[in-house]
Parts: sequence; structure tokens; C-alpha cells
Amino acid sequence: MTLASLSPQAALPSPSTAVWQLGPVPIRAYALCIIAGIVLACWVTERRLRQRGVAPGAVLDIAVWAVPAGIIGARIYHVITSPEKYFGAGGDPMKAFAIWEGGLGIWGAVAGGAVGAWIAARQLGIPFGVVADALAPGLPLAQAVGRLGNWFNNELFGGRTTLPWGLEIHRMDPDNPGHALRDDAGQPILEPGLYQPTFLYELLWNIGVAALVLVLDRRFKLGRGRAFALYVMGYTVGRFWIELMRTDEANQIFGVRLNVWTAALVFLGALIYFVRVRGPRDYLIPLGPAGTTTPPPTSDLSQVDLSERETPARAAAPEGYRVVSEEQYAAWQDTGVVPPADDDSGPDDGEPSGDAAADDLAPSDDEPADAPSAVRTDRADATGARPADRDS
Repeated sequence: MTLASLSPQAALPSPSTAVWQLGPVPIRAYALCIIAGIVLACWVTERRLRQRGVAPGAVLDIAVWAVPAGIIGARIYHVITSPEKYFGAGGDPMKAFAIWEGGLGIWGAVAGGAVGAWIAARQLGIPFGVVADALAPGLPLAQAVGRLGNWFNNELFGGRTTLPWGLEIHRMDPDNPGHALRDDAGQPILEPGLYQPTFLYELLWNIGVAALVLVLDRRFKLGRGRAFALYVMGYTVGRFWIELMRTDEANQIFGVRLNVWTAALVFLGALIYFVRVRGPRDYLIPLGPAGTTTPPPTSDLSQVDLSERETPARAAAPEGYRVVSEEQYAAWQDTGVVPPADDDSGPDDGEPSGDAAADDLAPSDDEPADAPSAVRTDRADATGARPADRDS
């Protein structure tokens, strides 16, 4: 009789394998879940960015910076908060770089990813608040998918439970990572009893946070990074109580897990930002060739260039963006006419915006409409938009 036969039948099973070999290359379930989560977050963010006027494909330029920076930040947070594994007695400092062995902190991932996204936003000329708000619902969805990796790894579970959704946990083989120990009959060995599936609680909570952000953002048209602050508040509330249920090894402060303190502090910071920051949602109009719209074709077929339809040219990347109000953006979509820079109907929250800064941003009588691109570049700079310039 094995430990597996002592477990009740009404239980959530766990995979006994989390790593598969493709020739000499190990395919890790955790890595696949992380990648799938990143793809989902990029898809959601791309759609939201385009709804605010950002050119198609910008999310890929942002991800090139945000994803590596997020991974580095996640690893740094893990190493800093668990230094004894690498720099304590019997620790190996070089193991701090062995990211494939697990050890990522979501707090460091968000912080590092934010730095990377900020750098990318500066290069693209997109206000960082627009990027953060666009990412707000996609990030918790990515985290939800990533939590499936913890299920494959049989980790981050809670205490013993008799609930019908209690989780079976395999006894993993330390000499063969990603695989469960097996008995003499070749069956995977289970730990006795059932455990709280805290990874599942967080997965479902994150989906709820994404839905909350989408609903409230649509209802109140949050801007200036407030949608992202709402995500942070929602996530940290869930992480606070879920963290208290976990029983895996963790550093503690005054008898409380470190991540509980972190969740509380980050929540307070996000709450202060959400309450203090005000202002309408920003929309963007691309500057340069990407900002010019082609008038609808007339009924004169002799003037239609069929060759352009057969081989359409790829749209040029914008030189930058002008920040406008929702009304101005809607008018631009309807008419293709960029609103004048000195229009007083733009966003007004006490801070300078991209198209309501000063009269010297609008073309003067002494300057021709087809001024050199260098002049337009200087003007775009003045608006604040830069021209072509394992989770613990």
C-alpha cells in the first residue's frame, strides 16, 4: 500500500511531471506557462494601446525591454529576500544566476518590468501612464496563467485541509528535478493528506482583478496610471490573505512572512497614488507620416492606384505622439485633421499636456506649414512626447 492509496478520491490532482526532454533540451512546464502569460498580456495590452491611438505593434517594442527587465527584477528580489540560499553557510553565489532552478519574485518582476516599460515608452514617445493603464488588466491575466506553473511544480500550496477541493501533492525527487518520486511499483508517491491549493486561489483572484479593472476602467475612464494603481491594489489585497495560508519556507519579519509586509506596503502606495492623482484619460495622435490619414476614395475609378492596393507599403513608425482629449481624438478619427496645438479643449489637470503647452508650439505666421522635419522634432520634444528619438 502506498501513500497515494490513503488519499481521498475527492481531491484536485497534481501533475507528477513538470519537465520533459526534447532531445538534450529540457522543456519546463513553468517556463511554458510564463511564456503563455506574457503572450496573453501582450495581446491585451496591444488592443488597449491601439484604442488609445498608439500605432500597431508598439507592444512588441515595449515587451523587448519590459520582459527581460521583469525577469531580472524578479530574480534580484528573490535573491535579496532569500540570501541564505546563495551567500549563507553552504550556499553557492553562482546559483544566484541559475534562474532555471526556480526562484522569481513577482514584486521584483513588476518593478523591473515597469522600468523596462518606462524606457521603451520614452523611446516611442508614449506617456508612461498610457502604457501602464493599457497593461493593467493584462498583467493579472499573465500572472494567473503563470500560476499554473506552480501547479506543475507541486509547490506554493497551503496547509492541510479536508475541503473537497483539497490538493494532492507529490513528493518530488530532489535528484531529478521536475519529477515525482516513485514507489516500487512505479507509481508516483503522494504526500499524506490534502492541502490548500493557494496557487489556484491566486489564479482565480487574478482573473477577478483583471475583470474589475476592465469594468471600472470602462465605467470611469481611468487615466494617468490610475487603472494600473487599481490593479496593484486589487492584487495586493488578494496576495495578503493568500500569503497567510501558505506553508512553504519563507523569511519572516516579527513572525509574519516577508511577502505579507510587502503586499501591505505596496497596497498603501497604490492607494495613495489612486486617491491623489486626478485627470482625464489621455489619447494619442501620431506625429509624422503615421499621423497622416488618407481621404476616402472618390467615385472616379480613374484616379485609383491599383498598384498600391496590390503591394501596400508598411506603415511608417510615428515620430512621436500628441496627447489629446477623448473628444479631440474622436474628431481626428472622423476627419483626419490634427487639432491645433493651442486648442484649449484638451486635457486640463493642472499639468502640461502634449498639445496644450504653449503658443510657441503652434505654427506661426512666419513659418511655412511644410517646415523642415527638424523643426517639427523640436516641437514634439516640447510637448513632452518623444519623437523618432518561480514567483514567490
